[in-house]
Amino acid sequence: MEKITSNLRKRMSAKDAHYGGNLCDGAHMLHLFGDVVTEIAIKVHGDEGLFLRYDEVEFTAPVYAGDFIEAYGEVTKLGNTSMTCELVAKKVIAARPDVGPSAADMLDEPVVVCRAKGITVVPKANSRK
Repeated sequence: MEKITSNLRKRMSAKDAHYGGNLCDGAHMLHLFGDVVTEIAIKVHGDEGLFLRYDEVEFTAPVYAGDFIEAYGEVTKLGNTSMTCELVAKKVIAARPDVGPSAADMLDEPVVVCRAKGITVVPKANSRK
């Protein structure tokens, strides 16, 4: 199977912070994963499809307003109408409010903040490829 992937990067803003200390909730990572899987479905089927479920969601590090997150997905199993994807979100830039209100550091090594598996389905009637 040819490698099918999607990658996107997003800066978490102050409006994404939900908890004290500008901490963002994990639901934001799932939202990014949904966009990644949607792009993959469009690449494969020419249709956004329907996200069926997440499996094995694991939050591994905190995300704060001002952090840049890179979300990546890769198809690991391709069926007639379904696709299973491995998903990972990594922090690539960390906000540094301890240094200054707009300070941030590029990270030498990205920090994995979330991993998951997901399954999406594109009904045969919607598949254009």
